[in-house]
Amino acid sequence: MIGDLNSEEQAVIGQIERFSSEVLEPAAAALDAKGQFATLHRPALAEMGIMGMNLPETYGGIGLSGPALYGAVESIAGACGSTASMLTAHFLATDSLLLGGDEALKQRFLPAAAAGEALGAFALTEPMAGSNPADMRSTAAREGDGYRLKGSKCFISNAGDADFIVVYAKTDSAAGARGVSAFVVEPAKTAGVEIGKHEETMGLRGGHVFPISFDCHVPAENRLGEEGTGFRTAMKVLDNGRIEVAAQATGIARAALDAAVSYAKEREVGGRPIGHYQGLQWMLADSATELAAARALGLQAARKRVTGERYSSESAFAKLFASEAAWRIADRALQIHGGYGYTRDFPLERYLRDLRIFRIYEGSSEIQRTIIARELLS
Repeated sequence: MIGDLNSEEQAVIGQIERFSSEVLEPAAAALDAKGQFATLHRPALAEMGIMGMNLPETYGGIGLSGPALYGAVESIAGACGSTASMLTAHFLATDSLLLGGDEALKQRFLPAAAAGEALGAFALTEPMAGSNPADMRSTAAREGDGYRLKGSKCFISNAGDADFIVVYAKTDSAAGARGVSAFVVEPAKTAGVEIGKHEETMGLRGGHVFPISFDCHVPAENRLGEEGTGFRTAMKVLDNGRIEVAAQATGIARAALDAAVSYAKEREVGGRPIGHYQGLQWMLADSATELAAARALGLQAARKRVTGERYSSESAFAKLFASEAAWRIADRALQIHGGYGYTRDFPLERYLRDLRIFRIYEGSSEIQRTIIARELLS
């Protein structure tokens, strides 16, 4: 599937693919139906090193390259979208520390996160600040040897089980994006952090998201970088995250296409498998082409991730195209299954429910188009 991996990375991806097909996929339908939190797979993911596969070996990770990380996330998502959602939300938190934290913060949190001993959450979105995070109303004002953090966040993945949450808040409310700073909050050790009941969502029902309110003291040493650098850190993190959203989308789309091909070979109409009919063949061909294009855009961005070059446009290309193409691929797959695709006996309806959020979170499709257009016009 991905040709430019070294032998060690190929072995890791092979192991993850086996784990995904043997452990995650058989449990996915029940996890979705019951709305179980996908952290139930965390011990197994940790044992395999998957919780730290985005981190360098310096901090206990396995340091996968961008393309290898893409392949790993794609494999997990194709088996269980909820598990991939929980995992990549953890990556948003650890990437925040890796990109914005000082060495002391990295040493405090990243080894435990890589080992799966600590789960991370990334708290940027607010009720009145989704597509434009610079509109956030959460504040962090100097208080004694630290800050008084006040405000609320919404749709925060993993928050209910998180050992640490990277929270973005304004230290200078008059400075817009340049007034945003980032802090690490440990909810179990911090008075004044209230995490609500997880939202009942349409899809990714095992990737729980929570509302959070803050009125708490945060030590100064828990700030990531200098005051006012939080927004830049968040945007860099989201560039990574959008590649991972693309990987999740292509993973689910690949599973949907595989199901459609298998069904087209088995289901007969008029004494012939439905795959013999040209109209259906064209549906499969369009889906295979879109899947290949989506993966190519994702890998293009993933390769740039490790070069140090800016890749905001590439990550936006990947996220926009993959999230929208995957929806079309899964919709065609359901159509090929006919009435059976609409039942819960088959995974197609779950694929569509899981895919729908990818056109919204970590920057909606409309925001991705804005990012791309601004780059073209700058």
